[in-house]
Amino acid sequence: MSERLFWQDPYATTFKATVTRAWEEDGSFFAELDRTLFYPTSGGQPHDTGTLGGARVMDVLEPEKHGSRIVHVLDAPLEEGVEVAGEIDWSRRYRHMQRHTGQHILSQAFLRAAQWNTISVSLAGPQIHIDFDVWPGAEAAREVLERAEALANWAVYANLAVSAREVPEAQVPLLPLRRMPKVRGAVRVVEIEDWDLAPCGGTHLRSSAEAGPIKLLGFEKGKKKQIRVYARTGWEALEDYAAKHRTLEELAGRFSAGVFDVPERVRKLEDELYAARGEAQALAAELAERHARELAQAGFPAALQVTLASLPETGRRVSEWPGALALLGAVEPGGEHARLLLVKHPDRPEELRALWEELLVPLGARGGGRDHIQGRIPAGKLHEALERFERAARENP
Repeated sequence: MSERLFWQDPYATTFKATVTRAWEEDGSFFAELDRTLFYPTSGGQPHDTGTLGGARVMDVLEPEKHGSRIVHVLDAPLEEGVEVAGEIDWSRRYRHMQRHTGQHILSQAFLRAAQWNTISVSLAGPQIHIDFDVWPGAEAAREVLERAEALANWAVYANLAVSAREVPEAQVPLLPLRRMPKVRGAVRVVEIEDWDLAPCGGTHLRSSAEAGPIKLLGFEKGKKKQIRVYARTGWEALEDYAAKHRTLEELAGRFSAGVFDVPERVRKLEDELYAARGEAQALAAELAERHARELAQAGFPAALQVTLASLPETGRRVSEWPGALALLGAVEPGGEHARLLLVKHPDRPEELRALWEELLVPLGARGGGRDHIQGRIPAGKLHEALERFERAARENP
């Protein structure tokens, strides 16, 4: 059994140990030690990284079924029987400690705020999530999140001591645990003074104050009438705030407004956009009708370059004209490609796919469809495609 130094002092960053076993498998190197400071992925908390005897520690695994020691996955081999020095990536470890302690604080906060019980957690990224055993509805959830966040940050500001101890199995039922352990035998419990007591094998802070600030970011309905809540803690909450503040300041600068005026400016811009979009759709419809009549008067088969905005509506209107067969094209923004739309009236006998394959694919056109075919072509080939279609279709009516 590997001595778990990360339980003895989660703030330690360096240690020495003896390599008890080392091997290579499928191009990866593995090592077991008599003692280790590297935390293995477990309980929703990611593993530590760092260096071990000059090798990079890429992953850390709990003992396999037939093993008894933590397994270190390395980028270079180690020699069995030698003493090696190890150093963990402290920034990564500390963020994990903030996430994990922050999660304990939050789980208790939701229990106090609304009797929500934690089902599972993920601490794999800066944005952690916690699954609870209820779905109260969106409006009620927002109220609970507001209360729970206030409670959690009260626990942060209270600077409560955080400690861990091992409890014999017989004493476990006597403790006011937030949840019962999933393992048998002696159980490691983590206590946040006067706040939370829960079985846990993770690394934790010395004080609740180090986990702050705690910021809830939102929620979504989970499976089986559950709710998933998203949050950030500690440095990662501050980084999130800083990034969002920079974004808001940039938007405010673009609007020449204060940061708190941005929502109103955006709403005004949305109103103007919707109005402009309505006007553009009306003009596109008017232009599509004009194009359709122009093509009908000229006679079918026909080809025409139109605007991109009017292309779909022009195609729809043209296909309603008896005897219609037309190829429409429009240059896309940037001028690199053009959109093509091949349509016909249902009474026409032509197979559109055959026309597309014969006349347009050789020019680089790609597309699909059944009642009509739409696709793209290099913009430099658009005029040639329109002329080729119209000429060939008229020569072979």
